[in-house]
Amino acid sequence: MDSIPVVVLGGTGYVAGETLRLLASHPMFAMSAVVSESASGQSVEEAFPHLCGMLGGAAFASFDQLEEIVSRHGRLGVVSALPHGASAEKIHAILEFAAAAGHEVKVVDLSTDFRFPPEGSPFFCGLPDLEQETPDKHIAEPGCFTTAATLATAPLVAGGWVVGDVVACGVTGSTGSGRTPKAGTHHPDRHSGMWAYEPVRHRHSREMKMLVSRHGSLDGFAFLPHSGPFARGIHMTVTARLAREASVDQLVEFLHQFFSHTPFVSVSAKLPSVKEVVGTNRCHIGIAVEDGRVVVTSVIDNLTKGAAGGGVQWLNRLFGLPQETGLLNLGVGWN
Repeated sequence: MDSIPVVVLGGTGYVAGETLRLLASHPMFAMSAVVSESASGQSVEEAFPHLCGMLGGAAFASFDQLEEIVSRHGRLGVVSALPHGASAEKIHAILEFAAAAGHEVKVVDLSTDFRFPPEGSPFFCGLPDLEQETPDKHIAEPGCFTTAATLATAPLVAGGWVVGDVVACGVTGSTGSGRTPKAGTHHPDRHSGMWAYEPVRHRHSREMKMLVSRHGSLDGFAFLPHSGPFARGIHMTVTARLAREASVDQLVEFLHQFFSHTPFVSVSAKLPSVKEVVGTNRCHIGIAVEDGRVVVTSVIDNLTKGAAGGGVQWLNRLFGLPQETGLLNLGVGWN
């Protein structure tokens, strides 16, 4: 099988860099172009020196070159890591170019632009570890907080294990705020500090409710995000009242079965640490039960599982590849 060319949009950000890292070692995808208006003509490896020697000396393309890029390939994958609000216009242009040329294009968008698709939309929003059927549509990958919270919550709702309000409390690393410097990511402010922000009204709350409700009804849901003093990762704690008596062993076994179709989710009674998953497409889940309540903790790498890794996992499936292709790398352990 010939390699499948892939274009990455929004090439200078952290998520784009993580996407390029995964594509550089992917056995079936080949980077066709990295598009960035602000860095057009500049070396990709200068923007991402940790990828030195892996990208063949590629330079960033401009958006003016999109039509020519699409015209070169009868089959093309597109991963958009453009900022929220900037992705839809470029993706629509690519789809128009491809339709005019009669070329096949599969799109995975990592922004918010297509996460709430109207009826009849060519996009589907969902997590690859929860959707066993691959939709015949382009993909809107949910956000990083949404990924961690939904993987922890959906099985509880699906099994009817919880009643009443579900509360999710998440802590994210500074890379979740993007590469552009700002007060919340400035090292002297972020280091050794931690704070809550946008409690209950964070934009990912709506995504979480939408995705979890596919598995059953929610009596109530609240999400409390926090900024943590580390660069990569999300630590999510979900708590709720049990609908019936259950032991940790029972819940662990249920979640094992619930996620049996994916190699990327591990479940145990041990509460996980963010360090276990940094640099991987994995989600580790731990469970505790006490006084009629269940606590589920999940950890992911916000850049990998929460964005680029989930996107490549979807792209694998859209092109009929095993979902784990190019994504079974081990974590670094100490970082």
